[in-house]
Amino acid sequence: MSTGAARAEPRARVSIRVEGIVQGVGFRPHVHSLARRLALSGWVGNDSEGVFIEAEGTRESLTRFQEELRGHAPPLAVIHRVTVTAVPALGDRGFVIAGSREGGARAALISPDVATCADCLAELSDPADRRYRHPFINCTNCGPRFTVIRDVPYDRPATTMAGFAMCEECTAEYLDPHDRRFHAQPTCCPACGPALRLLDADGRTHHPGAAGGDGGAARDPIGLAAEVVRSGGILAVKGLGGYHLAADATDEAAVRTLRSRKHREDRPFAVMVADLDAARTLCELDPLAERLLTGPRRPIVLLPRRPGAPLAGAVAPDDRRLGVMLPYTPMHHLLAREIARPYVLTSGNLSDEPIAYRDRDAFTRLAGIADRFLTHDRPIHVRTDDSVVLAAGGRELPLRRSRGYAPEPLRLPRPVRRAVLACGAELKNTFCLAEGGRAFVSHHIGDLENYETLRSFSEGIDHFRRLFDITPRVVAHDLHPEYLSTKYACDLDGVDLVGVQHHHAHIASCLADNQEAGPVIGVAFDGLGYGADGTLWGGELLVADLTGFTRAGCLTPVPLPGGTAAIRQPWRMAAAHLDAAYGGTPPGDLRVSSRHRDWDDVVAVARSGVNSPLTSSAGRLFDAVAAILGLRDTVTYEGQAAIALEQRADPAEESAYPVRLGGDEGGGGGEGGGGGEGGECALLTIRTGDLIRAVVEDLRGGTDPAVISARFHNGLAAATAASCARLRSSTGIGTVALSGGVFQNRLLLDRLVQALRLRDFRVLTHHRVPPNDGGVSLGQAAVAAARDLEG
Repeated sequence: MSTGAARAEPRARVSIRVEGIVQGVGFRPHVHSLARRLALSGWVGNDSEGVFIEAEGTRESLTRFQEELRGHAPPLAVIHRVTVTAVPALGDRGFVIAGSREGGARAALISPDVATCADCLAELSDPADRRYRHPFINCTNCGPRFTVIRDVPYDRPATTMAGFAMCEECTAEYLDPHDRRFHAQPTCCPACGPALRLLDADGRTHHPGAAGGDGGAARDPIGLAAEVVRSGGILAVKGLGGYHLAADATDEAAVRTLRSRKHREDRPFAVMVADLDAARTLCELDPLAERLLTGPRRPIVLLPRRPGAPLAGAVAPDDRRLGVMLPYTPMHHLLAREIARPYVLTSGNLSDEPIAYRDRDAFTRLAGIADRFLTHDRPIHVRTDDSVVLAAGGRELPLRRSRGYAPEPLRLPRPVRRAVLACGAELKNTFCLAEGGRAFVSHHIGDLENYETLRSFSEGIDHFRRLFDITPRVVAHDLHPEYLSTKYACDLDGVDLVGVQHHHAHIASCLADNQEAGPVIGVAFDGLGYGADGTLWGGELLVADLTGFTRAGCLTPVPLPGGTAAIRQPWRMAAAHLDAAYGGTPPGDLRVSSRHRDWDDVVAVARSGVNSPLTSSAGRLFDAVAAILGLRDTVTYEGQAAIALEQRADPAEESAYPVRLGGDEGGGGGEGGGGGEGGECALLTIRTGDLIRAVVEDLRGGTDPAVISARFHNGLAAATAASCARLRSSTGIGTVALSGGVFQNRLLLDRLVQALRLRDFRVLTHHRVPPNDGGVSLGQAAVAAARDLEG
């Protein structure tokens, strides 16, 4: 053998398929750079399934290539699967990025919108950089994704950037494999990208008059917009997923004006601040909160407010927490710097309407609210609200999963045999499409109570079906026949319908969130849900897995006097609970009864059962206690009374009200089993009358309501843990799953988790989807898929 032949190493070639979030995140440039470094030839490209690669070189180089492909992906990439197949060597030279391929089954995943990266922020602040103060600066590591994507493969023509032709300099960067913007689809600069404008409420360009002398910063839309906020005006701001309304968060009059115009009486506003230092002046931050605030998703984070924080009282009335977020687009960074103080940034809508995201619609709907509009000419394709999270138990607890999270898929505990559409709940609606082992939970849709939100729901489903090429064969829905989501499901043709009980969906959501199949003891505490027995459930103990459940226990059922009126008027629930707890003769010196002339009439209605269905609702129990303590007799938004009760509680108080357990030792009832008329029923019952009487006794004795609230929370947690222990003795199940909107209450969640762990339970809580109704669609999908597998 010659020396030359000995040196020549045999060449091999492989075809590689990469699936996951690998488009729009710099994956092709990463592959190109890696292949060039390892002296490989071949190509890489996008198609409807993800990324395709052919690479040729020595076997050692190909092995290293595959290892680094999996282990050192770009920051925003999420690799789900890599498939490698040997193919014949071609003997080609050089490695190129190939054109995208059309057609084929669509399996490519879409990246969520990503906050501006540190490199782009440095350029944004550098006067010598050609993108200095450019509000739309982005690169392969950051920028708009889901909200601008119309179709896949993810290429510029399939985004709302299609109408902006790149200039020569941007084109050169886009084609340079060594540039950070190599194949960055939304890349642009001031010469070729979208442009900001400040408009009057009638849609005409705002002219500042003589202000600013010869112009300069005064003609800069950012500077002019900041002056609107600093001077006490209301500014509409077109962001990533829709319009927001901004106001000076330190100006009481401005915030009250915003509340009045927006018809938002009490619900807290979120606040945007420029950086972590500014956030620290308002709230107490721990390391987890800092990571959430500064991470690429940039949600609103609910944080403990510092006493004396320099904010208007109207920002978050009577709330010890504050929703804070940091800027997540270049425009927001520029605006925060110019305003130089905290500013309210809330959804651009009237109360109960979906957020406005199309320009014409925004001017029509927001003209009576905003004094000026800071807008731009890049269309938004998908309406997407800000996400909201809470730091609980050392990890993230989502309360609203939307911008920055959707449409990133979630792994399912079991694969799907036939594609599933889950239509979700009526309130805080999301939908979910599932295929294979993945579930695509939508962005936050909102409450399905009007035509606009229903249209957003149906358009969103159509968009997801097209993006991910999923044609559902199984459609899951809530049991409530009047939910618009249920009616949507029932109107579909050629699909198999699966009704999923609301609280089973909650527990299944928690199981899927933790990639488990059960069985578990499920604690589902929420406001109201349609029960399998026709009553209204909401304080449930279920023995459940993904395919089914047994209703093993509940809170004591009481009437809901006046139906939905009792949700808006918690004092009605106080009347029902007091009447039940005292057998019709509660103490006559309670202020809650003396405050309402209709008290006796409401009690009579509750006893008659007319428009007063029975409910085991935990949420309504919290409402009743809040009203008894004089915290809230009426509410203007869901959960307001319960939030007030949690906020009032003294976290240092450790004593708990004793609560008896009634009924069976863990069984009975069966799926669809119902509660009785009062304290006794066929189920294990947490006797809420004990809690009510203890609250009243302490209140009449002059105990501080802060102590009473804490003892109530502690008592409910202890009774729930004791109920789970009783069920374990009959079922042998040692895992508990906690779900439902009541578990947004961090005090109850922490106390119950602690009590369960002291009893050696394994506890599952939410960390990828909300415990509230925003997670119900995932649970419905998991149930429908599991039943389909067994069927």
